[in-house]
Amino acid sequence: MSKIALVTGGSRGIGRGVAEYLHEHGFEVAITSRHEADEDAQKKFLCIVADNSSAEQRAHAVDAVLQKYGRIDVLVNNAGIAPRVRADLLDMGEDSMRELLDVNLVGPFFLTQLVAKKMIEQGSGTIVNITSMSSDVVSTNRGEYCVSKAGLSMMTKLFAVRLAEYGIPVYEIRPGIIATDMTSKVRDKYDALISGGITPIKRWGYPEDIAKAVYALSLDLLPFSTGEVINVDGGFHLQRL
Repeated sequence: MSKIALVTGGSRGIGRGVAEYLHEHGFEVAITSRHEADEDAQKKFLCIVADNSSAEQRAHAVDAVLQKYGRIDVLVNNAGIAPRVRADLLDMGEDSMRELLDVNLVGPFFLTQLVAKKMIEQGSGTIVNITSMSSDVVSTNRGEYCVSKAGLSMMTKLFAVRLAEYGIPVYEIRPGIIATDMTSKVRDKYDALISGGITPIKRWGYPEDIAKAVYALSLDLLPFSTGEVINVDGGFHLQRL
């Protein structure tokens, strides 16, 4: 029987890469996105229009998956946004902070709460949170993004502990410099940093790199691990002299 995966923000970028890879490897995949997914996605996935910051729309997404498949085996909390404007920490507005926290942290938290209850009921499941190197690395011109991703890292630990008794592992995948539309605006900057050796593996990461990590965690091959951080960053996180 195929595993059922729900991938938030699955119409583009990292989420699309994850959805495609899981689908290619035998999963039934449901994706959420704020806008209607393209025709190719609609042929492959259960596509649900849902804003992750809305409680009603999160519930609708979960209900849609359960109505079609009856279960959710893997939840991938991927949906996230960057600030509309990169503002200095001393000038950043409250609206931007609230928007990013709602989408990047509050939404995943309460979606996980919903799905976790279903996983407890069905007796199994795996939860994977896609965070960012910004969980740990400071960028003072997008502080709200860093705070939201750091919160998602703590959320991983919280749910890992709470769900351990039910045999439901919770993991964090922490991407580095990944080639998506979100990073396309600063490509020249990152090209120079990668060329200069900021990552031991001197290349951009791609959505498929993240997808392979999600797939590996979805196979239930780490039964004595939970709350782990999987860095998919070309070695960026390694301290060097």
